[in-house]
Amino acid sequence: MDPATQGSKRHVGNGIMRETNARLPAWRSTVANAALATNHPLTTAPVSISIVFRFLRPKAHFNKSGLSPKAPLHLTSKQKGDIDKLSRAVLDALTGTLLHDDSQVVQLSAQKRYTTTNERPGALITIIPLSAT
Repeated sequence: MDPATQGSKRHVGNGIMRETNARLPAWRSTVANAALATNHPLTTAPVSISIVFRFLRPKAHFNKSGLSPKAPLHLTSKQKGDIDKLSRAVLDALTGTLLHDDSQVVQLSAQKRYTTTNERPGALITIIPLSAT
């Protein structure tokens, strides 16, 4: 599943706010379920997190002989989202699953790129607990 962004909300009435990205709940659920499947206990320690967001290349990046030489190396498409909004969705999904709260994240590294031949779209998330002192 392609990663989804979190950020903008819209008012739907009676003080209720909804995320504008309809794919966000499914993405957050996917991340939370994967986090729970690790069977790691909830931590309250400060952590360093690295996230690599992986997206499928559009079909337009390919020609008859494979990847077009004109295909961009880096993923900068606005349709795929800002890296900060992608990260926010993951951090919120980790809250209550592996992290007590996303405020424990004291170091964050994030990258977005296209998948390679043997990869699926999604996110590779590495969490390193840091000493509390």
